[in-house]
Amino acid sequence: MTTSAADHDDPTKATITDVATLIATGAGAGLSPVAPGTAGSIVATALLVFLLDMPVIWHWWGWFGLTALAVWSSKRAGAAWGVIDHPAIVIDEFAGLWLAALIPMSVLTFDLPSMPLLIGSLLLFRLFDIVKPWPVSALERGVPGAWGVVLDDVAAGAMAGGCMTAVMMAIAAS
Repeated sequence: MTTSAADHDDPTKATITDVATLIATGAGAGLSPVAPGTAGSIVATALLVFLLDMPVIWHWWGWFGLTALAVWSSKRAGAAWGVIDHPAIVIDEFAGLWLAALIPMSVLTFDLPSMPLLIGSLLLFRLFDIVKPWPVSALERGVPGAWGVVLDDVAAGAMAGGCMTAVMMAIAAS
């Protein structure tokens, strides 16, 4: 593959240069040339497969920790690349997707089938993250800096989690 000099001189080109940019890109998933947000969400879904058996309280602690880490790494990566909400920053997708699965895991009292939960959460989260209905759009536009980068995905995750809860209830009732 041939690269041009412009590839190396572009200050907005995302590269992994430190721990913050590694985290912000979801261990490189955000460097996907096609649909980096979806690539990050798929990696997050794959990681959740291994975490689903943990107690829900651990999920909540992990999610809060990840969300704080997402704000920190997004701020650092945005500064490094000169773009506050660079497409390569996908750690916010990890936080949003985890919340989408975590809400039904916390609210519903019956055993949830893992694959439908994760696949449904992924599809609904991506829908809300791409379409950006209110309040997702308002948070993306109205909250400055790294908090805005992360909170719009948290809102998309919360909306997806609410819908996923309703879907799982409907499946269980049928």
